Amino acid sequence: MEGAAAVGALGALAHPGRLEVFRLLVQAGPEGMAAGEIARATGSLANTLSANLNILAGAGLATSRREGRSIIYAAGYDRMRELLAFLMEDCCAGKPEICAPLAAVASQCCAAEAATA
Repeated sequence: MEGAAAVGALGALAHPGRLEVFRLLVQAGPEGMAAGEIARATGSLANTLSANLNILAGAGLATSRREGRSIIYAAGYDRMRELLAFLMEDCCAGKPEICAPLAAVASQCCAAEAATA
């Protein structure tokens, strides 16, 4: 990921409403959530939610697909991984203990997900 793309993704997340929506989509998993469910879960107005989802989608952090009459949104996991890798690629300065807590968070998250699958 280049710096400009990272700035765009971070800018999209630099808003409380968009960050809340993105975190909700990450928690929902690859199957995503219908726009109405997102609005209910976040208490967002339809026009505000639409704007936030468009900004997240423009940054590659959300995707959408139509299922019948619903639009289903999901987290852009590829872009999320690229952003996290960009932020961590020069991490630690030879001191792995700096980043070790992040690896522990990731392994706990993924282990919990695997246990419920």
